[in-house]
Amino acid sequence: MQRALVTGLSGFTGRYLQTELEQNGWQVFGLGQTQLNDPAGLQQIVQEVRPHAVVHLAAIAFVGHGDAEAFYHVNLIGTRHLLAALATLPEAPRSVLLASSANVYGNATVGMLDEATPPQPANDYAVSKLAMEHMARLWMDKLPITIVRPFNYTGAGQSVDFLLPKIVAHYQRRASTLELGNLDVWRDFSDVRAVVHAYRRLLQAHAAGQTVNVCSGRTHSLREVLALVEDISGHQLQVQVNPAFVRANEVKTLSGNPARLRTLIGTDWCSPPLQDTLRWMLEQPALA
Repeated sequence: MQRALVTGLSGFTGRYLQTELEQNGWQVFGLGQTQLNDPAGLQQIVQEVRPHAVVHLAAIAFVGHGDAEAFYHVNLIGTRHLLAALATLPEAPRSVLLASSANVYGNATVGMLDEATPPQPANDYAVSKLAMEHMARLWMDKLPITIVRPFNYTGAGQSVDFLLPKIVAHYQRRASTLELGNLDVWRDFSDVRAVVHAYRRLLQAHAAGQTVNVCSGRTHSLREVLALVEDISGHQLQVQVNPAFVRANEVKTLSGNPARLRTLIGTDWCSPPLQDTLRWMLEQPALA
């Protein structure tokens, strides 16, 4: 049985990835974000597991996180610790998948973004992820690294710190009002189940040295999302724009081109329509 080591296994994406891998014959081992800051302990885990594949998900992923230094400590230095530990294995993993972010593209470019679009990160989270990508290239002669840049994705069980789960939760509890930031943003939303399916197939594609967008190729404005959830739930509420929720350096539009991903893993890959994902989320028990 092939062994996969997944960092951030207990997180939102990690739980779905564990299911995806186990259903396809993998034995899954996990470690958490804090373990990335213990190089000696990390090396011991890596030596014990001897993974055939590694998926690095553990990170501070909430853009509004208040501690800027933590982005770099976890997302950059923690990743370096992991790669250094993997490089000590007598036999390297066949695939190492590092999760970056489409946030590295920033605000400046309009249209559908592909992997050749010059990065222009607009916040500390995005800068930490781009720095992680550059650092990882120092290890590509030793490890078969693939960098993925997921665009926004969501699903049942995602924290209400994130936008779509917050919206869904308000409609689930039939709230009368909902406070949001900028309503005039456009995002490329995927379903977490499709994202982890893509990750598994990338592991099997052995796409070492590649940087790959993981995205649906479709965008929706926040206003469209609200209309969809209202239509599915049959509930109306009043949306209020709270200036405190409007982020400086907000990325206005993120629209991705999934052509390279489909070339690597198959043109049959796609994410469900956003309506289907939202319906699935609304049918689940409400999060606290």
